[in-house]
Amino acid sequence: MSILSRYKETFILPFKEDIPCYLDAYQSQIKSPSRVIKYIKRYLYMTLKEEIKNETEEILNSHKNILWINVSAPSLGDSLMDLSARVLLTSNDVDLYTSKKNAFIYDNDKIFKDVFFETRSLKDKVYDLIIIDSYSTRTINLKNKLFPDTDFVSMFGFFNGPEVNRVLFSFHRLNNLMGLKIPPSEIDKIARPSMNISKVKFIELPKEYITIAVGGEWGYRTYKYWSEVVEIILRNYKGIKIVLVGSENGKDYAKSIISEFTNGQVVDCVGKYSFKETTKIISECNIFIGCDGGLMHAANCFQRVLVPLFARLEPKMQLTCSVLAFPVFDQDDVNNISIDAIIRNFDQAFKTFYKCHPI
Repeated sequence: MSILSRYKETFILPFKEDIPCYLDAYQSQIKSPSRVIKYIKRYLYMTLKEEIKNETEEILNSHKNILWINVSAPSLGDSLMDLSARVLLTSNDVDLYTSKKNAFIYDNDKIFKDVFFETRSLKDKVYDLIIIDSYSTRTINLKNKLFPDTDFVSMFGFFNGPEVNRVLFSFHRLNNLMGLKIPPSEIDKIARPSMNISKVKFIELPKEYITIAVGGEWGYRTYKYWSEVVEIILRNYKGIKIVLVGSENGKDYAKSIISEFTNGQVVDCVGKYSFKETTKIISECNIFIGCDGGLMHAANCFQRVLVPLFARLEPKMQLTCSVLAFPVFDQDDVNNISIDAIIRNFDQAFKTFYKCHPI
């Protein structure tokens, strides 16, 4: 077999179903020398580590005990998306090995029995099958170090480069590996991230409220005009309560907003709670407004109405049909999105929520 015989796997989806994917935009890079070299490096590393012989394309009924290794997801949101399809593994005992930063998301998870972030914790474990995220040298090295003789399947395999809807990718790939034959129309109904927050402590808040997520890690995904949005919502919807959520990077935004609205209609929860506690707040709101990021993906876990702001990546790349959302999008920067556009979509979201939840 030629070393380049599997190179096409780097840009062809490992299942026949169509999902949102920026493959056309990626076509010009397919023959890039750096892309070919990256593939060759991964292929040779798998061969050197003698992992080619352990590669399989099926999750069988006999694979009762499974370890899912997910170390390629750099953020909380990516982790939630990449592991979203675990809900299909109801007949297996599944453990998770992931980064320390992401491990806490899966405390008391309904699918993952145990969650590990230190290799020493896996020393005496035995599994029938390993699920790995990709054929990156880091992932292959970790799998080989821990379980050199155990068969494995890979979610992304050699696929690398084109942006995809990671939730739909996760569901279709696992559906394919497990041989479940769930129709795409049914996957559309269930494909969403999930998180168990049943054991998160109670946080006293208004009986009904909307949440606005402020702050962000990336400038082009950090909206700067929330004060104007809040002002219009409070003016148009008398008596409405707004709860601000976010991490440390949103505290200055929250402080500025709170200083302008002192009548108690705006509550500041920014930088005061953990990610899961903040998710609990979002899970009980009527409507979530915020930019593409970890908290938006957390909001996707629950049947809330969303008004998400996107830039560069279109909404179809992050949302699924099972999420009720009224997104707004700009090609370059969320700050190019007009306040009027956000309010228009909020008005739609408000009408939709109260149509589904009449007073």
